[in-house]
Amino acid sequence: MKDKKVVRDSLVLLAVGVIAVTLPTLLIKAGVVDAYTAGIFTLAGVNAIMAVSVNMIVGITGQLSLGQAGFMAIGAYSCIFFSLDLHVPPPIAAVCAALVTALCAFIIGFPTLKLTGDYLAIVTLGFGEIIRVIFINLRTITGGANGRRFTTVMSLFQDLSFFVTTAVLVVVIAALQNFLRSSYGRAILACREDEIAADSSGIDIFRYKMLGFVIAGAVAGIGGALYVSVVGFIKPDAASFNHSIEYLIFVVLGGMGSMTGAILAAYVLTFLQEILRFLQDYRLLIYPLVLIFVMIFRPQGLLGRNEFSFIKTWERVCRKKTSS
Repeated sequence: MKDKKVVRDSLVLLAVGVIAVTLPTLLIKAGVVDAYTAGIFTLAGVNAIMAVSVNMIVGITGQLSLGQAGFMAIGAYSCIFFSLDLHVPPPIAAVCAALVTALCAFIIGFPTLKLTGDYLAIVTLGFGEIIRVIFINLRTITGGANGRRFTTVMSLFQDLSFFVTTAVLVVVIAALQNFLRSSYGRAILACREDEIAADSSGIDIFRYKMLGFVIAGAVAGIGGALYVSVVGFIKPDAASFNHSIEYLIFVVLGGMGSMTGAILAAYVLTFLQEILRFLQDYRLLIYPLVLIFVMIFRPQGLLGRNEFSFIKTWERVCRKKTSS
């Protein structure tokens, strides 16, 4: 009976993932969804990946990081370097970019993760600025302050860019959800809830913090590789403090610790910015006001620490059908 439930749940999740990827792609290819809207959906998917990355540190590991945009920029420039300079195929270049970003997160994590709270936030903020300055001065590799172009098939066809971005997002969600249910994931959650209790239970606090930090860095690297592949251009300003705060807002608004909440907030806020574009400069006033009102009336975020479950939704639908 238990095996049947596992198979059924896996099939439900697989069906949801396939529908989420293929149905909008077919609508874009058929022209039902115009290229502008498709571009917003694609950019929202990239933002969702970055929101998942920040949530892994802030919501899951329980650390405050303000330099996640720096990892995104490392992933983007690494993807360009591997693809254009070393002539590696773009998909492999994206994987290499994620590995390089994970390595950078591992190196940076040793001194920074020994700090907590505001000190960690300040150090990661400084890291993001250091990365930005380095990329400005590495003109031969990064193009300096003017940035560097990266024309790919994804940047030319909206249906393909949406398909790849959403597929990667689904895979990242599935991988992280399975990881969080493993013994390693539960150890990280234990560190988040109470470090003293976790340490007394024999959990190596620093080791699991480092693991969460490296995974978050790898996901940010994937987000950076997708961003530059979709947009076709990257500047050192992508590593700026403003972008890190933007990604952090997705997590805070969606609910710290809720992966589906962070993804929902990323899509909502990405579209909200475009909807308010007709207000021109006034949207810079309306957008923060919306965030303030949400934080006043829903301080725990849209979903808090809860996760939306397609399996539970499917079970409710099945119960209603059987009862009727």
